[in-house]
Amino acid sequence: MSETQQTDAPTSAHEAWGAPRTRELTWYDPIQTAAQAPLMTGVEFLRRMRDGVIPPPPIAAHFGLDIDEVEGGRVTFRCTPDESGYNPIGTIHGGVLCTLLDTVCGCAIQSVLPQGKGYTSIEIKVSYVKAVRGGGGPLSAEGTVIKAGSRVGFTEGVVRDATGAVVATASSTLLIFDLPTPGA
Repeated sequence: MSETQQTDAPTSAHEAWGAPRTRELTWYDPIQTAAQAPLMTGVEFLRRMRDGVIPPPPIAAHFGLDIDEVEGGRVTFRCTPDESGYNPIGTIHGGVLCTLLDTVCGCAIQSVLPQGKGYTSIEIKVSYVKAVRGGGGPLSAEGTVIKAGSRVGFTEGVVRDATGAVVATASSTLLIFDLPTPGA
């Protein structure tokens, strides 16, 4: 029979993990925001969101996304990932970068859409160029339109770290469709 050894180890694994952390998220009704989209051009909708006239979608609260610039065919966003976006090896999870890229690629196409049109991603191809570590400062992302057809659009995105180094790129294909008219 083996002897039991006494250690100063915590009584449960959770105690060894340290104090738990929490993050509170606040957002506004996304259905009310979406109902406004068919009533204006895509660039007008995005500018109103940037200017705080229209609330951002809930995903913006999850990832700390903020619109910086909006012009026809080009948008820029920024975000500062926190430790809630870490993967198991202590770097920012690729899904955070993919979400940022999907956002700028989608909003770039939205910036050229006429009133009554919307979009959704068909596919996105992401290339991760450099690991992003927490505490490294804000990320900036730019999305640009390559081609906007009547049914399909093509965009590209790039994410840079606080030093300006490219950390990820993407190309995206998006479906363009008619938005339902509110009340119809």
